[in-house]
Amino acid sequence: MTKLNELAPRPGSHKPRMRVGRGPGSGKGKTAGRGVKGQTSRTGHGMNQFAGGQMPLHMRAPKRGFNAPFPKKLVEVNLWRLAQAIEAGKLDAKKPIDAAALIAAGVIRRERDGVRLLGQGDMTSKLTISCHSATASARKAVEAAGGKLTTVIAAAEVAAEPAVESGAEVSSEG
Repeated sequence: MTKLNELAPRPGSHKPRMRVGRGPGSGKGKTAGRGVKGQTSRTGHGMNQFAGGQMPLHMRAPKRGFNAPFPKKLVEVNLWRLAQAIEAGKLDAKKPIDAAALIAAGVIRRERDGVRLLGQGDMTSKLTISCHSATASARKAVEAAGGKLTTVIAAAEVAAEPAVESGAEVSSEG
């Protein structure tokens, strides 16, 4: 039986690192294998992206897409996670479920910019869920179980639509 104090790597598998700049007898003294003078002999030189004046590869490569400068950080919750919390008795299916209820039940740690409901898993209980946004499959599953799903995005879109007054006539004359 091998003892902990007898453990060692296989012979030849671990080569000790070369200590450079430790005198002429070491074979790597004085300039320490960096040559004489110049940019590469100095410390902190960075030439990884430099291509000798030629356009660097990372600038030649085509760019695609768009990165939002301030993206919303949404917490994702799957349907199976909600079902798991209801079965464990941490969430009450009869009460409305929102971010505060999910935090209290330990389903999520923090709300961030909102909760996004994902459709992985089965939904059997009738739930009233309020969240920032939801996938089409999640919405379909909640409504198929007889539940109600309200999202902030849908509410904002409804509020943004211009309201047409009931008595006003719409004319196309210009």
